Amino acid sequence: MEKVPGPAQGVTGRRAYRLAIAALVIVAIATGAWITRSHWMGLFQDASSGGEAESAAHSDEAEHAHAHGAASANAITLSDRGLKNIGFVPVTVALQSFERTESIPAIVVEQPGRTQIQLSSPFGGVLAKVFVVQGEAIEPGSPMFEVRLTHEELVNSQQEFLKTAENLEIVDREIARLEALSEGVVAGKRILEQQYERQKLEVSLRSAEQALLLHGLTSEQVQDILKTRQLLQSVTVFAPSHSHASGNCPENHAFHVQRLPVSPGQQVDASQELAVLADHCELYLEGRAFEDDAKQLRNAAREGWTISASLLTGDKDAATIDNLKLLYLGDTIDPETRAFRFYLQLPNEMVLDQKTPEGRRFIDWEFKPGQRFELHVPIEKLTERIVAPIEAVVEEGAEFYIYRQNGKNFDRVPVHVEYRDNKSAVIANDGALFPGDVIAGRGAYQMHLALKNKSGGGVDPHAGHNH
Repeated sequence: MEKVPGPAQGVTGRRAYRLAIAALVIVAIATGAWITRSHWMGLFQDASSGGEAESAAHSDEAEHAHAHGAASANAITLSDRGLKNIGFVPVTVALQSFERTESIPAIVVEQPGRTQIQLSSPFGGVLAKVFVVQGEAIEPGSPMFEVRLTHEELVNSQQEFLKTAENLEIVDREIARLEALSEGVVAGKRILEQQYERQKLEVSLRSAEQALLLHGLTSEQVQDILKTRQLLQSVTVFAPSHSHASGNCPENHAFHVQRLPVSPGQQVDASQELAVLADHCELYLEGRAFEDDAKQLRNAAREGWTISASLLTGDKDAATIDNLKLLYLGDTIDPETRAFRFYLQLPNEMVLDQKTPEGRRFIDWEFKPGQRFELHVPIEKLTERIVAPIEAVVEEGAEFYIYRQNGKNFDRVPVHVEYRDNKSAVIANDGALFPGDVIAGRGAYQMHLALKNKSGGGVDPHAGHNH
């Protein structure tokens, strides 16, 4: 009997058939790929190369962006208005010499025996007129006071002088009369006696004249008494002439009335103070240093180095005086402060000269007693250095920066500062800066703040700010 296939045997046959067909398809695809391998492998290599190029391009862009970011972090660009707002002042770098100095305090003082002139009444009397006011500027020889004479001794001296002059004239007339008579009428002895009397009167007249001069009258006033035959009732006191010459002052520069303690109608005694005149054309700078500074001061004087002085005020543009010479060092040391004084001549300059409608003149000098200075005494000289204003250097931690102009940008340049004081900074000539570079002499600190804010980093508002 013949067997009929069951359901399980049918399924197995169909599966085998499908596997055979799949194997044939795979073999066909592999065969086709092998035959066309040169074509599709080239496409694959091109695609691979394109991906690598794109990756390289992205890498270059990243590196460029990093480099640009690094450059931007050390440079700042400001508009013209911005530069004006921060007070930008350009400074051109140049190699120069620099004097390392030590600061010593000083004060303006008057020159003893020269600055002040005390004007006293030459004799007693009543102050009839006062021609000046306190603070007024007067020329040498100008009238200042009129004193009505009441001093008894001076009045008696004038009387004796005038009486002697009158008696001398009488004797002279008598001698002339006797000599005109014929010989023999009057004995020669009479004429000789009158001549002796004239000699005695001449001696007395000269003595009386000297007494009047000692009382304070001038030669012109004495001669006026002889000419008018009248006693002098009042005298005028004039401003004195300058008693010393100075190369820093004009020959006939003005005094000014510093003190005026009298008033019209006041009774004054001989030698009583009428006024104090001041001559501020030249003053002294009195420095106060310690014993350790004496050697440096002597060395500066020995080397012929000049000293500069800066007026201590709140204004940064306050006056600075250069080329001052050390005059002398004091010979005593204060036992309490252990400081000694030394002096420099301070030439002065008239900065105001005006007149009132009444004709009174008032002047003002640039420097006045009591003003405080800071002296810069040189102790060492450096050569071939880059010297920049102290405002040009920004300090941040251990670093110092200068902002150098580069077109419209300002590059932050780290530098080595060898020395600095309250005015200047000495920068090492190590290649960070070169002669001819333009840097921010003022406004560098504001640039530094702007650069820090731009990069997102906070900054201490007081860090690196050189006062």
